[in-house]
Amino acid sequence: MEKSALQQWFGPSEMARRLGVSAKALRIYERLKLVQPLRSSAGWRAYGPEQVGRLHQILALKQFGFSLKEIGQLLTGRLGSLDAVLALQQQVLSSRRAEMDHALSLLAAARAHLARAGALSPDDLIELTQETIVMDKLNDDEWAATMQPLVDKHYSPEEQAALKARKLSSSDEAAFKSGWDSLLARATRLQALGDPGSDEAKTLARDWMDQVRQFTCNDAELEAKSAAVWKEAVGQPEFARRSGFTPELMGFVAEALRRTQAEG
Repeated sequence: MEKSALQQWFGPSEMARRLGVSAKALRIYERLKLVQPLRSSAGWRAYGPEQVGRLHQILALKQFGFSLKEIGQLLTGRLGSLDAVLALQQQVLSSRRAEMDHALSLLAAARAHLARAGALSPDDLIELTQETIVMDKLNDDEWAATMQPLVDKHYSPEEQAALKARKLSSSDEAAFKSGWDSLLARATRLQALGDPGSDEAKTLARDWMDQVRQFTCNDAELEAKSAAVWKEAVGQPEFARRSGFTPELMGFVAEALRRTQAEG
């Protein structure tokens, strides 16, 4: 690459246009100290190679669902270099490519079989659906169909009655469910980074247990039973796939919690 190409500079409007973001977004990133454009003697902002590289890091991590606060923490830590973020992008996209290649191979095989035999069996179609179509989230009835038998197995009728007696209000229950959605999203993002010992992962583990204790009210016996219920639930592939609470994700959270507890 020619040296002149490495020394290109852009004003805010041109930079925003090139990256497909708003000028307002650039100002927010600057205010949060995620990127620091250079200033001319007249006070004009300018984005050069270093700033463009930092913007790539910000937008890549944002695409993975990290909040701007989390991005700031990551950029001052283990993802502070451009190469570290490129490596993470490569890892995530390679994983997605592997999933897409698998789905494409199944579709090619299904079409070849259809051309030969003129039909696909129900079992073949069910497997194809499960492997190539992203299903909707589990609805309340589907959650109950998996969880209630496990609750009946691990909790006594008296314990279930006591839990129902302190049932959350509608607004609190909505907030509780929203809390789990947020924790699941955070855990999925941090699992992609692969470090259960990071500060972010340990904070997640503490927040996760705080959420659990809203249900168990700090009762150690109920916490153990809750853990048993979830262990069996995520061991069911269909539930794990559609809920997002996979064995791998739960293992990541468990390891982050173990490291948190080890610190006292």
